Amino acid sequence: MPVYNVMDYGAAGDGVQNDARAIQKAIDACHKAGGGMVLVPGGKVFLSGTVTLKSHVNLHVEYGTKVLASPDPADYPNTDLRCMIEARGACNIALTGGGTIDGNGRRFIEGDLTYIYQPMDPALRARLVGLLDCRGVTVRDLTLLDSANWCLHLVGCEDVVIHGLRILNDLKMPNCDGIDPDHCRNVRISDCHIQAGDDCIVLKTTAGYRQFGPTENITVTGCTLISTSAAIKIGSESTQDFRNLVFQSCVIRNSSRGLAIQLRDQGNVENVVFANMTVETRLFEDHWWGKAEPIYVTAIRRFRDEPDSYPEWNPTGAIGRVRHVRFSNLLCSGENGAFLSGNPDSPLEDIVLDNVRLEVDKWTKWPGGRHDYRPCDKAGPAFRDPRKDPGLVDHPTAGVFIQHARDVVLHGVTVAWGSERPPYFRHALEANNVDGLRLEGFSGQPAHPGDDARRLDQVHLSNEGSQL
Repeated sequence: MPVYNVMDYGAAGDGVQNDARAIQKAIDACHKAGGGMVLVPGGKVFLSGTVTLKSHVNLHVEYGTKVLASPDPADYPNTDLRCMIEARGACNIALTGGGTIDGNGRRFIEGDLTYIYQPMDPALRARLVGLLDCRGVTVRDLTLLDSANWCLHLVGCEDVVIHGLRILNDLKMPNCDGIDPDHCRNVRISDCHIQAGDDCIVLKTTAGYRQFGPTENITVTGCTLISTSAAIKIGSESTQDFRNLVFQSCVIRNSSRGLAIQLRDQGNVENVVFANMTVETRLFEDHWWGKAEPIYVTAIRRFRDEPDSYPEWNPTGAIGRVRHVRFSNLLCSGENGAFLSGNPDSPLEDIVLDNVRLEVDKWTKWPGGRHDYRPCDKAGPAFRDPRKDPGLVDHPTAGVFIQHARDVVLHGVTVAWGSERPPYFRHALEANNVDGLRLEGFSGQPAHPGDDARRLDQVHLSNEGSQL
């Protein structure tokens, strides 16, 4: 394979000179010659602004080397991607090598990250890697560090392999998602370790890229995940469909939310499997979305009255459907239970929890006993202040909470309460407006003596096989 060393094209590798131009020259030469490897050699620091990867080029960052994002916003063209490493319409491209790509995220904010939640304008912060309309993509065996915004954003890409990444973002940095497949198809993510202040792995169909169609045929396997938001999420940007998605054999720890479907727009979510995982969730400060739900499935309209909302997301106010979703072989422990909520116009359909243990306990200082519907059409101008946000609703905690759904099966589901049981811990099962709830070996007691194990309102039970 032809090798194009960036040092031969004028790179200094001293962490002071901006080497973006030299790296780009090496990429251009490699592409023009028909392809090969662009070598970023080991033992150096290469400061860089935006570089554009091109077809048939493998950008290979060797062990011991760091490609460091320039802290100067002028080094990132103000395009739709606005990132450090980008590609547009390319095929057969790769990022490999074992080295580190450092987003230098702390240099893009004012002050420090000593606060529990650090608000900042995401438009001022460059993303780390953005790939648009690419085919045959491989990203593997790299450390992606301290991204100031979304870390690895794939838009309209097809046939993607992501393997063996270490994504280490600041747990107090909003918007620093780990991996974002957006309107993508045939994506395989495996054996990654990700920690992020925002979602670790999140599937999207954003409004600005509708021309690329649904997100479909995605697998995520063998990952370890830590998030101050959701470890694995579908949505909330959901203008088009999501389908044929499998998530399995992952370990989730210390996260605000575990496995989440957050439908807020007109797209549909269907044919989804979550299997063979351990999930640990906890409460955080209220600015962070999530209330320690290990399982969170929602279909709720996006807010429409907020002055800085985005009407292009859902101009009609329509809401899609969530259906044919399976959760199986899960061991969950957290400060909340499973939360399943459709709405009267779009009930959840055909949801199965099979062989799931939910252990609910309390160990952090943050208050619980609230349902989190954010972002939602309940929110008005005050939603930026979580203390006033009507998307946060005071409500007792149940082991499993279900509303506005039909054809829900709880098979071999166990609710177990921990040793710390605040007064808002209540029922093993609470459900309302559910047509066709099937209980098959559901086991659980109330959190406190004298309370009811289950509370059902406008629920049609398909059978009575539970131990409640």
